[in-house]
Amino acid sequence: MIAAVGWILVSILSFVISTYTAPGESSATEQALGGGNLVTGSNILILGSDLRVPGTKEPGAATSGPSRSDSIMIVHAAFGSVRRLSILRDSLAPIPGHGEGRINSAYAIGGPPLAIRTVEAFLGNGIRINHVVEVNFANFPKLIDALGGIDVTLDNCIQSPPFSGQSVNLSKGSHHLDGKQALAFARVRKNRCAPNQDDRQRAARQQQVLSAMRSRIASPLHWPSDFFRGPFIAWNAPRAIKTDMGAGSLSLLFSDLVTGAGNTDVLQPDAANPFNSDGTVNVTQAERAAAVNKLLGR
Repeated sequence: MIAAVGWILVSILSFVISTYTAPGESSATEQALGGGNLVTGSNILILGSDLRVPGTKEPGAATSGPSRSDSIMIVHAAFGSVRRLSILRDSLAPIPGHGEGRINSAYAIGGPPLAIRTVEAFLGNGIRINHVVEVNFANFPKLIDALGGIDVTLDNCIQSPPFSGQSVNLSKGSHHLDGKQALAFARVRKNRCAPNQDDRQRAARQQQVLSAMRSRIASPLHWPSDFFRGPFIAWNAPRAIKTDMGAGSLSLLFSDLVTGAGNTDVLQPDAANPFNSDGTVNVTQAERAAAVNKLLGR
């Protein structure tokens, strides 16, 4: 019993030290955020940057300088309840001070502060972003590996063209993915098994990865191994992201993600006029309003 309590304390200490030694957000980002309480409910903007690690073999991938937000998701977290909304990265949005453009370009132009203001302006309906989380592509696989990998079930096969020096080839059915495989799975844009797929399916795969991570932690079958992996999970979790949240808020967020299965949604293009000539996606005001109301539980 003493050893078990000591191991739990090591896990807690690892989490706290990792949180306060990991890079945080700038003061400009914190000023762009609205107040919120993770107990009563907060909106967390999750941004997955397309900045790649040095040495990547992916054509056109940036390894330094400004990068676009490869994925955009809002998580509304309250105690025991989680809802998620994904925004297609090519959505046409008003970028404050820069006219209209792809919503993911706001991150490249002005970093998280401009991305926060752009998402709020795009969705409207009184939504405020209370916290921000930037996913680190270099460290995200380490967290999944610390969990022991994740399990996903596919309704269709996935065969992607090469990117980052690899291809994703998964058959229909269940698969166990390590960190590197899970990251590649979440980033697939073109699927030869279903050529008509677009960013909506990509967003759904990203949500599937998050759900798989939650299921991995929440399943009693994995609790014995999770206990022994505790310090490693606790250390890697804060380092897989960059956020304004401290150890207390971040632990509440992770608890909410584990205890609340949550609903997922993806903003859908306008059925009558989905795409513009430049490839941007049109999303109607009505679609945005309905999505915000669902996200906030109105």
